[in-house]
Amino acid sequence: MKSLVACGSLATTIVAALVTVLPASAQAEDTLSKIRDTKTVTIAYQETSVPFSFMDENKKPAGYAIDLCLKVVDAIQKELKLPQLNVAYVPINSSNRIAAIVEGRADLECGTTTNTPERRKQVAFTIPHFIASARLMVKADSPIKNWNDLRNKTIVITKGAVQYGVVKERNESSALNMTFVEGKNHGDSFKILEAGQADAYAMGDVVLYGLRAQAKDPSAFNIVGDPLSAEPYAIMFRKEDPAFKAVVDREVARVMNAGELNKLYDKWFKTPVPALNNVALNMPMSFLLRDSIRFPSDKVAQ
Repeated sequence: MKSLVACGSLATTIVAALVTVLPASAQAEDTLSKIRDTKTVTIAYQETSVPFSFMDENKKPAGYAIDLCLKVVDAIQKELKLPQLNVAYVPINSSNRIAAIVEGRADLECGTTTNTPERRKQVAFTIPHFIASARLMVKADSPIKNWNDLRNKTIVITKGAVQYGVVKERNESSALNMTFVEGKNHGDSFKILEAGQADAYAMGDVVLYGLRAQAKDPSAFNIVGDPLSAEPYAIMFRKEDPAFKAVVDREVARVMNAGELNKLYDKWFKTPVPALNNVALNMPMSFLLRDSIRFPSDKVAQ
């Protein structure tokens, strides 16, 4: 009997311990409770990802993704019925941005992070606010208008670029026999095109538009070619927090349905940006993003 009593006592202790531990863990993952307690939302941002997320001339975080995240902050404040909600910023880069969310150093990551299956194993995403695609930059007088015009041509691509795989696949599937040249970085790749050492520069479209905007003569270059890829950029936050995700998703969908995202897009992609020497990217909204705005969803094609 003593052993049974002892076992029962041990079982009670274990159950009590679990009851004590589980709510604490759940609370640690409950972003809304954390924000309510601290009265602060922490946003992770990149300092040089113009026009998405960067440090402006006043040394303050700014950009297309930042503006969207601030709308989400307003929605969180209303959800929690707080008279005031502070915003703190944490600078991150491409190598530590996921860790900043997973480790709880930031509640939202606002920039150029692509929603991928691999990343969704660690974090969650809301509805995409931008969809980047692999396209081409050519000189304005070039006869190249699409990928099939690159047969037996030389193409430059930045070393390590994620677009290399889809461009190589297109080269092989269409038997284009392209010659590949690698630039050390985006600026180097642009110089190779500018010097006539390549017929076209393949890269994510927003990078190409940014480089063109900063060229001595932007009109000397065209962005051409059907989109070869779809890379959905979305606000990132912690996994397994359905209450928080519901607030973020609801606000992003509202911004899209109300036409507010179109206005933000025009502000950052069609009008002069101080961080680009007051030059406009002049980047039309892609049909992929237009469709995403019409039917907002966090489900993305792989």
